[in-house]
Amino acid sequence: MIFHDRHDAGIQLASKLQKYAKAKNTLVLGLARGGVVVAYEVAKALELPLNVIVVRKIGAPGNEELAVGAVTEKGEGTFNENLITILGVSSDYLKREVEKEKRLAGARGALYRGDSPPLEVKDKTLILVDDGIATGASVKAAIKSLKGESPHKIILAIPLAAPDSLRALQKEVDETVCLSTPSYFEAVGSFYKFFDQTSDQEIVSLLKSSKVCGI
Repeated sequence: MIFHDRHDAGIQLASKLQKYAKAKNTLVLGLARGGVVVAYEVAKALELPLNVIVVRKIGAPGNEELAVGAVTEKGEGTFNENLITILGVSSDYLKREVEKEKRLAGARGALYRGDSPPLEVKDKTLILVDDGIATGASVKAAIKSLKGESPHKIILAIPLAAPDSLRALQKEVDETVCLSTPSYFEAVGSFYKFFDQTSDQEIVSLLKSSKVCGI
């Protein structure tokens, strides 16, 4: 299954979430950055408020693209213990990187929301949206952070996911909606015709044009 772009993916994903249209006490959360574009279309189609959750990957020493973990703006982290052991990553390195990425995530969250109230999820039904799942490190960190704030329910909604990663994440949420689980999964971007990097300004614009934070 190939999507034209993130907007197309969001429109198709929303068609599978119609039972949540106009649902009370329900919030759509986009995982920054690219997930916000998908989430925007979901929120618009379902007539639900939209907000953002920011997660930063923890890169391996000397290879920032290889994630050994992830941390949210509130400091909740998840780690790939097997990879950390194989690479011999020190606890001092992890502590430094977690603090650095937590600060960056917090700054991004403040930038995206502007004058809007802080993210509040207690007792709410959450539809957590990303543009795709490869390893699932970022989504796992987001779920862990949200669980700590006692939501009523978490629905993980994604256009596509690596099968093994999705199976692992299904155990962490109440419901999953996924349009495609390709057996050969190279990268999320390979399943989109257009997969440009989402800018900070685009996220700010999408949130401003939606019912951010309101229930």
